[in-house]
Amino acid sequence: MDFTQNVDPSEFVGLAPVAESDQFAIYAVGGDTYVLVQRHNGVPWSALRLSGDGVFRVGSLLIDAMRHLYRDVASNLSPIALEASAKRRQ
Repeated sequence: MDFTQNVDPSEFVGLAPVAESDQFAIYAVGGDTYVLVQRHNGVPWSALRLSGDGVFRVGSLLIDAMRHLYRDVASNLSPIALEASAKRRQ
């Protein structure tokens, strides 16, 4: 695993992302290596280089983090929490 704080966007010219969103992309760069690039227009691009195995391991951790975040958000939106919040505002 390798983190690069400032990535030159020209490094990825001609490479098609294997996955992308509006601010992130994952590129296969060969040799069972993948690069997750934050390509937000307002900041310098940064990247995290991972092995194929690392992609699976980090992906599993991200899923756990998403579940934690979902539980936190869902608990705040539960009918009981919404009712308690409404009572506090009165």
